[in-house]
Amino acid sequence: MLTEKEIFNRTELLLGADTMKALSEKRVILFGVGGVGSWCAEGLVRSGITRLTLVDPDCIAPSNLNRQLMATVHTVGRVKVEALKERLLEINPHARITAVREVYSKETSGQFPLDAYEYVIDAVDSLKDKIHLLLQASASRATLFSSMGAALKIDPTRVQVAEFWKVKGCPLAAAIRRQMRHSGIFPKKPFLCVYGTEVRENRGAAGGVETDTFKKARINGAVAPVTAIFGMTLAGLLLKDVADRRDTQAIDNDAVDRKP
Repeated sequence: MLTEKEIFNRTELLLGADTMKALSEKRVILFGVGGVGSWCAEGLVRSGITRLTLVDPDCIAPSNLNRQLMATVHTVGRVKVEALKERLLEINPHARITAVREVYSKETSGQFPLDAYEYVIDAVDSLKDKIHLLLQASASRATLFSSMGAALKIDPTRVQVAEFWKVKGCPLAAAIRRQMRHSGIFPKKPFLCVYGTEVRENRGAAGGVETDTFKKARINGAVAPVTAIFGMTLAGLLLKDVADRRDTQAIDNDAVDRKP
């Protein structure tokens, strides 16, 4: 079996041993492992995250084949988090991947002690559940990153990152903000979102059999290049945050050492 030193040689060359150690110690929980979340999980594990919890209730359906990382003709019918865990361990067998087949909702939120994690990543589809997660995660000690809507887009150049209240041109973000204003309950701290300013219309008729446990309010078309960019961008934001914090700590330590 390869060692982690061998697996992450090129990453350590860029980031350094101290940042790699920091990455390996961070506890991350990812909600939703579909078209966005599955690619995010892959980006995290390939970057050196070794403590990752995956949360999703669904099984792989034929309609997932066009954009979800672990979806192949051989995995249709399998539990998504289990199939993804299997793939991630083939990348780094030393990783500690926890697969939780559960939907995140107000009713199940007590199962997820968010304060136990350094990072929470939201790739949830359901509007109601997403809003609850954003409110809970923003009130926790964890750093939160969220994906807005990745459907109805094909232009990769229009994928962007902004703080939640500064996201423009995204119907999902606008709907979330409307609901929050209506309820009078708002996030406790800022958080970054991945979003896209392009909104196309569905041109075809929905077909095939949907086997998702929890049906979405509306089915929209989506393509792998865009959903993968969303997911990898989420992973990149986490990677950058860990590296930046480590660099800041190193500068502060160096300043203390230089004091007469």
